[in-house]
Amino acid sequence: MHVSTFSYAALARAFAPLMPGGSIVGLDFDATVVWPGYDWMGVAKAGLESANRYLAHALGPQGIRVNLIASGPLRTIAANAIKSFGVFETVWRERAPLGWDEEDATPVGRAVCALWSDWLPAVTGEVIHVDGGVHAIGGTVPAAAPAEAPAGEIAAVR
Repeated sequence: MHVSTFSYAALARAFAPLMPGGSIVGLDFDATVVWPGYDWMGVAKAGLESANRYLAHALGPQGIRVNLIASGPLRTIAANAIKSFGVFETVWRERAPLGWDEEDATPVGRAVCALWSDWLPAVTGEVIHVDGGVHAIGGTVPAAAPAEAPAGEIAAVR
């Protein structure tokens, strides 16, 4: 909890007096559901998401935006400590409508840059999912592609 939740708030509070507005971005992993094997890190990430909302409230009057990126699984040094990381890879391979490459941090990096930029001046307190769309999918994506919908009809609406 200290590293994954409190340190974010402590860093934000330490840097806020030095910032004439701007943006603080933290990295997260979806804490809206239980990820078996993620254990107490999931609890810490839920705390991080709450801290993000409180920081947005506290720092907004200074013109400081505070947001999180909830990334899909990425092969990082930290990922080595997650025993169930292979399960996450499988889930993302099966469920990400846009696909997901756990070796490519580029989509996450681009989202961070967008939040740091002045392109999103009214976004704060958010958790932006950069996960290939897994957060939006209920259940599992079938292994085989569904039959094509008739012209002009959307398969999910049939």
